[in-house]
Amino acid sequence: MPDPADTSFTIGTRLDGRHGRSGLLTTPHGSIATPAFVPVGTKATVKAVLPETMREIGAQALLANAYHLYLQPGADIVDEAGGLSRFMNWPGPTFTDSGGFQVMSLGVGFKKVLAMEAVGVQNDDVIAKGKERLAVVDDDGVTFRSHLDGSSHRFTPEVSMGIQHRLGADIMFAFDELTTLLNTRGYQEKSLQRTHDWAQRCIDEHERLTVERAHRPYQALFAVIQGAQYEDLRRKACRDLDAMRGSAGTGFDGYGIGGALEKHNLGAIVGWCCDELPEDKPRHLLGISEPEDFFVAIENGADTFDCVNPSRVARNAAIYVREGRFNINTSRFRRDFTPIDENCDCYTCAHYTRAYIHHLFKAKEILAATLCTIHNERFTIRLVDDIRASIEGEYYEDFKADALGRWQGRIKTP
Repeated sequence: MPDPADTSFTIGTRLDGRHGRSGLLTTPHGSIATPAFVPVGTKATVKAVLPETMREIGAQALLANAYHLYLQPGADIVDEAGGLSRFMNWPGPTFTDSGGFQVMSLGVGFKKVLAMEAVGVQNDDVIAKGKERLAVVDDDGVTFRSHLDGSSHRFTPEVSMGIQHRLGADIMFAFDELTTLLNTRGYQEKSLQRTHDWAQRCIDEHERLTVERAHRPYQALFAVIQGAQYEDLRRKACRDLDAMRGSAGTGFDGYGIGGALEKHNLGAIVGWCCDELPEDKPRHLLGISEPEDFFVAIENGADTFDCVNPSRVARNAAIYVREGRFNINTSRFRRDFTPIDENCDCYTCAHYTRAYIHHLFKAKEILAATLCTIHNERFTIRLVDDIRASIEGEYYEDFKADALGRWQGRIKTP
């Protein structure tokens, strides 16, 4: 039988008076020192970059998307290959999300944007301008229309669990409904109950599949906490999910903090959740990647987090450095023969100049995306590694002041 003890979480150094901490999350495919940033490889690849390169730049784990891999190539093919890690030649831990994000992104057309503003008229039929609805939710599950060919598909909690078990990730998430901040309070309450009911079905199906698939390593199941911007709903969701047990008595192995949110409320929402969640289980924050967000999330209790942003903006010529973000395809870099960042230890900065990368973008060469993604992912991973080191070395506040001062332009590099 797969052994749940193969997945464990140990707390290291705590931030005084706050939920923040360092730790070690152990999985069947290796351990993750936390806090940790988990790069997103939606379709079993971080776009434009080899899995081996992601290991070289310090990634400890990768996250793939259950919905996209279900459509292509199919969870059965990944299972036949020996699971996600073996399929993509990635030796480390893997995460898969449940497909719940597509409930919103395909349903209302807001793409992969979780931070939004609660402005405008609240409307439970909201949809992004110029988009059409490709997902319809009911109490049993979600009917999707494929963005690839328009074919119809049905996700339920049981279907999501079946797909994720076949994908074989070390950590997977319960199927949930992700709402927008424009939904009414009444709909948020109804959706929260729906996500609760789906979580119960997920944990029951997870228990069944763990027994059925005894030839595979244990896969940890994280619940997903919704509740939008409402403190009482967030706290209720945490308490209810912490108390939830499967038919065989199994609890969740960890928790994902999800949902659309106003960026200025990020710390408060993470803090509310961590007030209620058990301290000895890991907490994953879904979908953040900006430096200021890392500090807020970590000190309020997040252990791991993922986002597509470093690779997505890299493909559009946006570069991260300690002093902020800039576009390398602008004319001022045409004759700039310095590295992207002289303080960066990535392969790109060691071997290529801003002028060359500028040329690649202007020439529409694929290598531009590869080199910029390597840099942005390394920048992001290294920043979170440095935050972890500052917690363990007990100089977090000094490091935060310096890092954010540079990022926000208040401290200039000589």
